[in-house]
Amino acid sequence: MDNAPLHYLPAHELSRQLTQGEVTSVALTEALLARIETQNPVINAVVTQNREQALAAARASDQRRQQGAPLGPLDGLPLTIKDTWEVPGFACTAGAPVLQHHRPTLAANAIARLLEGGAVILGKTNVPLYASDLQSYNRLFGTTNNPYGISHTAGGSSGGAAAALAAGMTPLEVGSDLAGSIRTPAHFCGVFGHKASRHLISMRGHIPGPPGTQSEPDLAVAGPMARSARDLELLLTGLAGPRPDQARSWQLNMEPASLTSLSQCRIGLWFDDPHCPISQELSGGYNTLADRLKGLACHIGTADHPLLSLDKLLPLYFNLLGSLLSPSLKPAQRRQMLWISRLEKILRHLGPMTTGIGQYGRGVNQPVHQWLIHHEHREQMRSQIESLFQGVDVLLTPITPTAAIPHDQSDPVVRRQITVNGQQRSYMDQFCWIALASLLGLPATSVPIGRTAAGLPFGVQVIAAPGQDLTTIRFAELLEAEGLAGFTPPQAQDNVGGTQRYNRERLDEAAD
Repeated sequence: MDNAPLHYLPAHELSRQLTQGEVTSVALTEALLARIETQNPVINAVVTQNREQALAAARASDQRRQQGAPLGPLDGLPLTIKDTWEVPGFACTAGAPVLQHHRPTLAANAIARLLEGGAVILGKTNVPLYASDLQSYNRLFGTTNNPYGISHTAGGSSGGAAAALAAGMTPLEVGSDLAGSIRTPAHFCGVFGHKASRHLISMRGHIPGPPGTQSEPDLAVAGPMARSARDLELLLTGLAGPRPDQARSWQLNMEPASLTSLSQCRIGLWFDDPHCPISQELSGGYNTLADRLKGLACHIGTADHPLLSLDKLLPLYFNLLGSLLSPSLKPAQRRQMLWISRLEKILRHLGPMTTGIGQYGRGVNQPVHQWLIHHEHREQMRSQIESLFQGVDVLLTPITPTAAIPHDQSDPVVRRQITVNGQQRSYMDQFCWIALASLLGLPATSVPIGRTAAGLPFGVQVIAAPGQDLTTIRFAELLEAEGLAGFTPPQAQDNVGGTQRYNRERLDEAAD
């Protein structure tokens, strides 16, 4: 990628060029703003910009370099930010019309760290309403399209982030992940995404919750997104660290990765589970990856652990997810969720339902003493999973059952379906494979490893023990160095052909 156009160079190479004086921050910022202008009308990834503020920050960075002043690790590097993070000078809407005029004066903790390190904010990227879907669309800004096929979703909730990366509008992005919101868009758009271990990155200043929320949410975490694994580590070190009030007591000290070669790696595989089948194309891609790793003399085999079973993970995950989201629901919605949970067995005869989904409605309505019981169960499982990683360095799993799905904005969401190997499955199956890492707060990296016959990217999920974020990222780097993974830009025909098909389909629908 180092011979790529400027807008597709990795962030670490752009940082080198800034350091060596081969490019200025102003020139780089202007180039990326121009790229957004040409690409965004089709992709609709960047929803808010502040050109004057971005160029002012770039000029300030260039001046610091000229004066020999101390520089931050991201000094002068432009990037976009998911529109759930509060950034001064930009609206922060989380895709909600009621927040269209919310203009924070205080940066989210994680974003403040980037700004203090000299990063240049180009703009904000699209999300679903309150970051609550696996597709990025809302009434304020419309639909974000996948750069590899415009009739398909870029994913959610960090869909605008992933699409902007894939289309060369930004070298870095800051995502957030509650239910695969970093990993799924990265998988759909062929980029790298990392869900950090819980509590590694402050969520203060992230919406949802409501503006002004000080508490840290359960399950939800932040993380970097990029077009190379090395860039994930670059941005992660800029984001991670204690909240300002906690910095009096502790400082960041991430465990370094000990992996130096793929042949050294102990790799566990978990690619199959009867409760959430994956497409044959993805299964074939994962098996090919496993075969190539075996050819490199890796220590690799099917992972064996009592918790590697979706019927054990999903009920608890959906229960805690329901409890977390309950405050955002109206009383009538809570009652509806409760009845759905009570009628789960009957509803299964009317259409496909995801394993454990009935626990979502129970979680929405449960009292705090029941939540505490489930929380303790989760903590016991988190302790138990340590034994898995005594025998393997990383666990490889799918991310979702398929590559990027076609746009589907039908309501209600619970009636949506996806097609897996010719069979109709519940839309909620897309939450299954991300549940292990989300439930137990494990680091998980989405790594692009292939394309389907239709040209859509897909990735593999790399999971490690709690706190071993640098291990999953290092493993991704090793895959990339060996040619087993990596970002490949979409071809022009991917965009143009997809746009023509998508527009034609919308016209046909309007005519009907």
